[in-house]
Order: sequence, then C-alpha cells, then structure tokens
Amino acid sequence: MTAESSLQVRLAGADDAGRLALLGSATFLESYAHLLPVVDILAHAAHQHSTGVYTRWLEDPQCSCWIAEHLPGGAPVGYLMATPPDLPMPDLEADDWEIRRIYVLHRYQGAGLGHRLMDEVLRAARARGCRRLLLGVYSRNEAALAFYARMGFTQAGTRNFRVGTNDYFDYILQRAP
Repeated sequence: MTAESSLQVRLAGADDAGRLALLGSATFLESYAHLLPVVDILAHAAHQHSTGVYTRWLEDPQCSCWIAEHLPGGAPVGYLMATPPDLPMPDLEADDWEIRRIYVLHRYQGAGLGHRLMDEVLRAARARGCRRLLLGVYSRNEAALAFYARMGFTQAGTRNFRVGTNDYFDYILQRAP
C-alpha cells in the first residue's frame, strides 16, 4: 500500500468529536510552536479545540467536517471544518461559508491531503449553492498562504485574531466554489 493509498478522507460524524479535539490541538501546536508563546497555544487549544466545540459543530446541520485518516488503524491525521462565517466583514451573506479549520499533521503534508480536503469542501459548497468560501489565516503563516494562493484564494480583508492573551494579524481570504 502506498502512502497516499493508506490515507482516506471521509465526512466526520458525531462520534469523531474527541478525535477532532485531539487532532485540532496537536496540529495547532505543530503549526504555531515556532511562532507563538506556548501559554497562548495552550490557552487557545483548551478553549477552541475542546471536544465540546467540535460536538457543537458536528451537531449543527450548517456545518460540515471532513477527517483524513491513516489506514488501517484509522488514526486522524488531518481535517477541514466548514461553518457559517464568523468574520468581521461588512458584506457577509447567508450563502457564504467559512473554512474554519484546515490542518494536516506535518508528517502527512505533501501527500495531497490538503487538496483532497479542499476538493470535498468545494464540492459541498457548490451543492449548497454557496456564493463564496472564506477563511482567516495568520499573516505570518507563509506555508498556508502559499497553499491557499495555489487553491485560488485571494485577500478579501483583515482581522485581529485572539490566541490566548494576545492578538495576531490575520488575512481573510475568499474564492468562489
């Protein structure tokens, strides 16, 4: 079995909340350990990556989540969460959808999982009749910015994003599905 064939992407269900909380905390730490103070990372993970947060999203019919797993064991290695938008933009519409989180563990980056997760959300956004997909990304996360540019996202705005006790500068990106 090749590395790519040992990875599956599927729609997450209510019983995946704990797996998503673990993966969310791990990928946030992995993505920002070199950029943010550990106290901010820990506070953010405890508050924003709790099982309860994922349970609420998974129970909401306006939200969708895809989880990538390494087979045969099924260990979670990446995910994408899409929700109604919660961004400081004056032109938000009911048919906008926000990619709230997309993360892949470093070891699995480069295996096409980011593209596969994006393909899923794009397909779902088209089926829902979404006008545009939005997302916020830390302005110093160069790897993510490059990935989003390759995926056709362009800048639509900015925001301050609180992590722990500090505010960070994010870009808000958009693209049509």
